[in-house]
Amino acid sequence: MEGMTRKQLDKAETKDFALGGKPMRPRDAATLILLDRVGSETRVLMGRRHQRHAFMPGKFVFPGGRTDPADSRIAVAAGLHPAEEAKLIGSGNRASAVRARAIALSAIRETYEEAGLLLGRKGDFSTTRKDWQGFAEHGVCPSLDILRYIARAITPPGRVRRYDTRFLAAWRDDVAVALPEGGPTDELEEIVWLPLIDAMDADIPAITRTILQELGNRLAADPNLEPGGDVPFYRMLRGHFHKDIL
Repeated sequence: MEGMTRKQLDKAETKDFALGGKPMRPRDAATLILLDRVGSETRVLMGRRHQRHAFMPGKFVFPGGRTDPADSRIAVAAGLHPAEEAKLIGSGNRASAVRARAIALSAIRETYEEAGLLLGRKGDFSTTRKDWQGFAEHGVCPSLDILRYIARAITPPGRVRRYDTRFLAAWRDDVAVALPEGGPTDELEEIVWLPLIDAMDADIPAITRTILQELGNRLAADPNLEPGGDVPFYRMLRGHFHKDIL
């Protein structure tokens, strides 16, 4: 996708997004790429979005959604690794430690809501927030030190929804509780674990394929996803889809 013009990108993404949206400011969003290493193969968790959605209908995606600033006030077992926090703080126009914390926690919350997977550590946890009650009920305190910042992408103009999405990764071993009935929302269906190479051939948005390619390259060079790795940042800039490294 790097280097595409606005016209080329619109054509490539006509099946991913409803086009024709009015000018709007992108909203903060976070998504979690949950990885599972089986022998020499790395698998990734994905789910299919319902056809009724205007944003990526019917596509396989990672769990994720819009960031709720109130998530920053949720108690955690451990904060972001300093190298990861610095990357998140330094990659936004209004970035701060509080904002970075909210983004990271929203990725964990969305993974619970959409896939029924609670990431963190077993232990006492309480909150008055309705959307975090599952963690309290199952005795899981969310933890941010398990997260790695993988990529950032801003939805181009002209879509009915625009997001400034941070792609974070964690390992399946970081799941403290997996609910057999899935999450409390119906955002995703057909939740599956796909080998990385098969995921890139699935019915996924173009930007998701690009992020998976970036992830594959990073895993090849850094199998354990050490903190502070390079973060590719995709956005429309001066009429072309541009890639920076954070």
